[in-house]
Amino acid sequence: MEHSSHITHISTTHNDGPLLDAYSRTITGVVAAVADSVVHIEVKKKSNDRRNKGQAMPAGTGSGFIISSDGFILTNNHVVDAADQISVSFTDGRRVNAEIKGKDASTDIAVLKIDDTGLKALQLADSSHLQVGQIAVAIGNPMGLQYTVTTGVVSALGRTLRANNGRLIDDVIQTDAALNPGNSGGPLLNSLGQVIGVNTAIVASAQGLCFAIASNLAEYIAGQLILHGQVRRAQIGIGAQGVNLTNRMIAANRLSTATGVYVYEVIPDGHFNNQQLRKGDIIVDFEGNPVASVDDLHKLLNFSRIGQRTQLGVLRNGHRVDVEVIPGQVTL
Repeated sequence: MEHSSHITHISTTHNDGPLLDAYSRTITGVVAAVADSVVHIEVKKKSNDRRNKGQAMPAGTGSGFIISSDGFILTNNHVVDAADQISVSFTDGRRVNAEIKGKDASTDIAVLKIDDTGLKALQLADSSHLQVGQIAVAIGNPMGLQYTVTTGVVSALGRTLRANNGRLIDDVIQTDAALNPGNSGGPLLNSLGQVIGVNTAIVASAQGLCFAIASNLAEYIAGQLILHGQVRRAQIGIGAQGVNLTNRMIAANRLSTATGVYVYEVIPDGHFNNQQLRKGDIIVDFEGNPVASVDDLHKLLNFSRIGQRTQLGVLRNGHRVDVEVIPGQVTL
């Protein structure tokens, strides 16, 4: 008996062609609309090498994008941190010097300023309206290659990412739009050409795991940096670390968390009042909000608490007591 095999070839010409054309038109439209507002950033730092000591040497590249017509540029803190000289290049070949207006290691956001006007600023979208699965377009300058474009989708929302200074960055977008180190600081865009995030990190050990700081957070941080040169945050002057609580502690004090924040150092300072805290206290509550980690404490110590009487619930010798602190402003 003769056996015959039949292979069916599926053509995309008639069925998927219009869809592919629509997708291509969307992407090319986004690129055409925003390319002039994306910049290539080159950084130089003073060399410690004996032969070139004190000279500004090339130290890295990244991306950024225009956020105002008078020359403010948004990028990553890690792209420009400790830079002695910064230059930015445009698609038309123009190259100008830039200065750091402000930077925030806790969110990996920095704002640069160039002496130029009439620039085309990108519009920042409201990232609270993002949906998983929507188109994401990344534009940047990986390895010095100008205006590389990659596309994908928003893979997940509400991720967290650890910043270089140890703080946790909230409101992070996960995308599968391929990124490379030189993409850092470049825009992640929606199909309308609006910025939905600032590309910031890649997980080197995994494929398709890339992250961007959501536009709402980036916009808030940029505003603080432009106005104040820094992001105002509160502090209570302690050295602290996470600690597990015993079942007895949890039951006796009717706690909702299994961990707290152990105070191993209380730092006296005129900028804040922490005299009621003691070494060995375990912070479990902040103005009625449970505190399970140092990250929780950082999140609650926002600028609105500066100078405000604040009640902390702490475990002291196994028993809960309430203490009052007055947070001060973090000084850089």
